[in-house]
Formats: sequence, C-alpha cells, structure tokens
Amino acid sequence: MTIQILHNPRCSTSRNVLARIRGAGHEPEIVEYLKHPPTREELLGILVAMEAEPRDILRTKEPLARELGLLDPHRSDREIMDAMLANPILIERPIVISDKGARLCRPVERLDEIL
Repeated sequence: MTIQILHNPRCSTSRNVLARIRGAGHEPEIVEYLKHPPTREELLGILVAMEAEPRDILRTKEPLARELGLLDPHRSDREIMDAMLANPILIERPIVISDKGARLCRPVERLDEIL
C-alpha cells in the first residue's frame, strides 16, 4: 500500500499519526509540507480525494487565518486556496493519502478509515 503524509514534525498529532502508520507496518512517503508545499494541482487532487472544500482543511486556529480574514464565511474557496498556497501553515495537518482515500487525521482515529 502506498501512503503519503503531509507532515509537520513540530505537531504532536502529526507525529502520532506517523507513529501509528509505522506501527501498522507501513513506511509512508513523508512530505514536510511547510518546506515543500503542495502545488495548486496537488492540493486540488487532495481535496477531490477527500471530497472536501478548501475551508475543510483550513487551519482556523492559526492566527494568520484570522489576520487574512479567512474565517469570514463570505470568503471564496479560491481565496482560501490561494492563501493556503501562499502560506502553507494555513493547511491543517496531518493529511494522509493512501490507496483507500485521503483524510485529515484529526482525530488520529480517522487514519483507520484509510489504512
């Protein structure tokens, strides 16, 4: 099984999901998305696989989201996507993509759906 994780090593939830993947006997491709942000096409592909909208993976607790006005319900998907591409810290983590789908693994147990 192919597994990829959009990972932030400073995030405890991300570290726990990575450990859980490895504990299940898999070695995922680790993408430190703050160092290597996804392209627009990659992010759109992830959203399609998740059956999600950009707002669904917006890190709302990140102060920059408020500063940029992204919590306003009138902001468009395109505006949110553009902001996430310009500032990857706005992408909630961890996102795991496997042969069985893609999930934002918050809570960690969401990982079980795609392992």
